[in-house]
Amino acid sequence: MPAPIEYVDNMQDHWWWRPGWQAGRHYYACHFAIGEHAELAELAWRYQEALRTFPALDLIPSTWLHLTMQGIGFLDDLDDEQVARLSHGIRERLAELPAPVVTFHRPVVRKEAVYLPADPPAPIAAVRDAVRDVLAHVLGEDNAELAPGRVQSFRPHVSVAYSNAAQPAEPIAAALEQVEAEPVVVHLDHVGLLEFHRDHRMYEWTRSEPVRIGR
Repeated sequence: MPAPIEYVDNMQDHWWWRPGWQAGRHYYACHFAIGEHAELAELAWRYQEALRTFPALDLIPSTWLHLTMQGIGFLDDLDDEQVARLSHGIRERLAELPAPVVTFHRPVVRKEAVYLPADPPAPIAAVRDAVRDVLAHVLGEDNAELAPGRVQSFRPHVSVAYSNAAQPAEPIAAALEQVEAEPVVVHLDHVGLLEFHRDHRMYEWTRSEPVRIGR
């Protein structure tokens, strides 16, 4: 018998304009772009099939599936030298680390998204810590993305759907519980330095620079 789906009482709109965001503005981040991992994309699709009757959920196409790891900043706040130093530094640091091997299985329903948690989280957190060290070196310790509170709340995951309105979560969890799916083990051997926008109620990158983990 599959484990019960973890869920909140109510969901809310994910697409409110967070500070700094506006139409046409692009963001720079270091995330795992995972649409190329066929078995994980298939697992996400299986759960998405159970969610197609919920109009207030935006299902994420495999092209844009990602594991959110570390934001860097808006592109118009970064100069070319900073971007080059970040890319070089992240490449050097991640070459020294082992690539995370994690498992995805049952989704959870959170306030703004349905997502697949990565287990164990520690290997991904180690990659994130290395990236954050580079950011602190290049951009300074006072960078907003390095606030301590963000570390404690980090739960690595791959979202399969975003909520676009206030709605109860229990019916969504009930639909997900009907899905039978096996766990998927993924070897995350590279991250992406991504430039993306959110103009169309989706995170869509216009540039992706792969960075290998390990040698």
